[in-house]
Amino acid sequence: MTADSFKVRHVDLAVANSGGHGEPALSIFWWRDLPLGARASLQDELPYGASQLHQLAAEFAAAQLEARGNGLGAPLRATYEGWPKPALSLEAALEAENLVESLEEFAISSSASADDISVVICTRDRGPALADCLRSVAAQRSTPGEIIVVDNSSDGNAKGVCGQFANVRYVHEPQPGLSHARNAGIRASRLNIIAFTDDDVEVHPGWTAEIGRAFADRDVDALTGLVLPARLDTAAQCCFQFTMGGFGTTFVPLTFDRRFFEETRPSGAHVWKIGAGANMAFQRSVFERVGMFDERLGAGAAGCSEDSELWYRLLATGGACLYEPRAVVFHHHRSDWQGLKRQIRAYMKGHVAALVAQYDNFGDRGNIVRIGKQLPVYFLKTFVKALFEGPPGRLAILASEVQGWVAGLQFLLRFGWRKRRIAMRVAAADAKGIAK
Repeated sequence: MTADSFKVRHVDLAVANSGGHGEPALSIFWWRDLPLGARASLQDELPYGASQLHQLAAEFAAAQLEARGNGLGAPLRATYEGWPKPALSLEAALEAENLVESLEEFAISSSASADDISVVICTRDRGPALADCLRSVAAQRSTPGEIIVVDNSSDGNAKGVCGQFANVRYVHEPQPGLSHARNAGIRASRLNIIAFTDDDVEVHPGWTAEIGRAFADRDVDALTGLVLPARLDTAAQCCFQFTMGGFGTTFVPLTFDRRFFEETRPSGAHVWKIGAGANMAFQRSVFERVGMFDERLGAGAAGCSEDSELWYRLLATGGACLYEPRAVVFHHHRSDWQGLKRQIRAYMKGHVAALVAQYDNFGDRGNIVRIGKQLPVYFLKTFVKALFEGPPGRLAILASEVQGWVAGLQFLLRFGWRKRRIAMRVAAADAKGIAK
């Protein structure tokens, strides 16, 4: 894609909307409240014709039927090779009777109660963004049992914003670090399901209802959901979404379980594929069993990956996480290049730190293999491809990734930092205080 900005358009295929025209667009396709897929198109590729929309509907319906249909082992289980492909070919999907109509069943909006859900939002010096986030949470069709804002600023500047919203509980956690803030939210929460989102996110009106339905229908310990871009107005935002992959683009449910963990373990279990901390939820029992977020990791500490490290512990001890794209949030990506490069550097630094922590906790050498072999190979392949094929700005982002990797290597030599690793039995004992 060569455009520096894309209009984010939401197209409901149930009403045969063409998706508009006039400028490059990322079209997010829905069937009523069910997200189906996304396509990026340049100006001369729009608008979509009726036959194109019909073909897209058939393709998406085949994928949803495979993933959600009764008797087909739904939801699909993630594997080392990636996500399973629909068994139906596109030709078969176009010829199948009532295939598109099956979307109506899958698209029924959840009416599940959210009374047992604590929503935790961690924030730091983002008053206007926090207000937008809280407005979206207040508009949920299933009102959560409680809403907790954890202010991680030094001066408690989010308190005034929280005072503008009814039924929002304010918690000040001055110890810097996202993991400190999330753990403070867990301790403050009272309910059995704890859902997390971020202050640069707006949630879909059905977010809490879909979380409630997923935990009611599936025997899983944790859940992640679909994170869509709110806007793609700048080249930096487009780079993060299209070149770096955003926060994932899978539109069918997947189960991440012990099989996935064991298949990917030799190369460092690929837990970062499970989802994003901007859209995740846990049974309270998870924290009682495996401990809370590692406060050495995350924004304000090592950089990030406190969420994936927790998923690592969960899967390593026999737990399972469901990715359910019906639980949707909209993320505001970094809009400027400097902000994006800082973010990518922090992501890679935190990723390496989490790999070190995972090795220390479980002795899985695949984590060290990823640090010392897989990531350098990835850097080299990306450099060669970017040198000859682009896209513009990719080499600068790669430089930030390499800088983050180098910065993360320090954690291999910080023996005092490594001695503070989470011992499973100690973490579980420390977490008893959150049991209600």
